[in-house]
Amino acid sequence: MNNKILKWPTFLLFLIIMSLGTGCTDNQKQIGENQNSNISKVHTNKASDQSVANHAKEKIITKEEISNVKAVNVDKELVVAIKVENFNRFRLKNIEKSVKSDLEKKYPDHHVFVSADKKMFWELEKIEQRLQKDNPKKKNVKKDLDKLKNLMKEQT
Repeated sequence: MNNKILKWPTFLLFLIIMSLGTGCTDNQKQIGENQNSNISKVHTNKASDQSVANHAKEKIITKEEISNVKAVNVDKELVVAIKVENFNRFRLKNIEKSVKSDLEKKYPDHHVFVSADKKMFWELEKIEQRLQKDNPKKKNVKKDLDKLKNLMKEQT
């Protein structure tokens, strides 16, 4: 009789833990899907117009293997960082080349840099946020992008 009494609370505790774990997993999936489907457009002053970068993001995000994209342009340079779904990471270099080729065709007067590296994505995201909040000088944005491009070149 004592064995039956001890089994029921353990079984109920197990059921509660499993239902809570399943509920949290579903919410994380929904949150991830909502974040991945949005791209942020950067609106700044005339000194650092980001319309080329915004149009490039709209074009790139339509590719199904790409879940998120960040882009910044200064003068005649366009720097893009893409986030690729885990399953497609096996084809990372091919996806990078495809994106770069598409952007070079669309913007032949711009020098295009594309990276699928996560660190590059985060760094470009920081630059986008600074552009959005602070409206920094064109010279400072150019300096940040030059550092980022040098990092990209080192990794290749």
